[in-house]
Amino acid sequence: MKNDERILVVEDESDSRFLFERLLTKNGYNVKSAENGENALQILEEFKPKVILADWTMPKVNGIELCNIIKKKDDYKLIYFILLTGRTSLKDRVEGLDTGADDYLVKPIDNQELLARIRAGLRIHNLQNELKNVEHDKAVVELATTIGHQINNPLASLKMSIESLKEEIDNKSESTQEDIFIIEESLKRIQKFVKALQELKSAETTDYTSDNKMLKI
Repeated sequence: MKNDERILVVEDESDSRFLFERLLTKNGYNVKSAENGENALQILEEFKPKVILADWTMPKVNGIELCNIIKKKDDYKLIYFILLTGRTSLKDRVEGLDTGADDYLVKPIDNQELLARIRAGLRIHNLQNELKNVEHDKAVVELATTIGHQINNPLASLKMSIESLKEEIDNKSESTQEDIFIIEESLKRIQKFVKALQELKSAETTDYTSDNKMLKI
């Protein structure tokens, strides 16, 4: 089973729901089903699909309403939404796509066409996520470079001030010499960190705690 290729079927007719679920499972997809939009929203709390296959006409929350809700949520808006309906008029198709549905299939649906549309939806979903990750990594690298630049200027001033203080202190006690040594070593460590930030090329991370990660520098 392709555990990462998750599909949610939302269909109020039990026979159709069973057939869709059987077809998709047989083709290796990780499938869950819901009998209406309200039930689907509950399932989404624990199961995040890449594709949703939803009937237009359903009780409680219909396919159009479900699509509206999903496309307005940042966590769900990249899910590829395929609307299923028996409505054949151009006006209905336009309404469905204007709502935010990514694709539209008219019943009765040919199995091979459905599988082809799902494969296309999965490719689009994966490409959108890759683009999102690239943009995120680019933003992290730009932020790291900016921080490195902003720290570098006051750091250079601090280093010059330390050198000036060393010259002004004539008789340095042992404790003063030790303090100056610690300050200089700390400055070297900060400079090394700043240089790494400025030269960062990718937003690769490593574990920091069980709940957090940090940039690998």
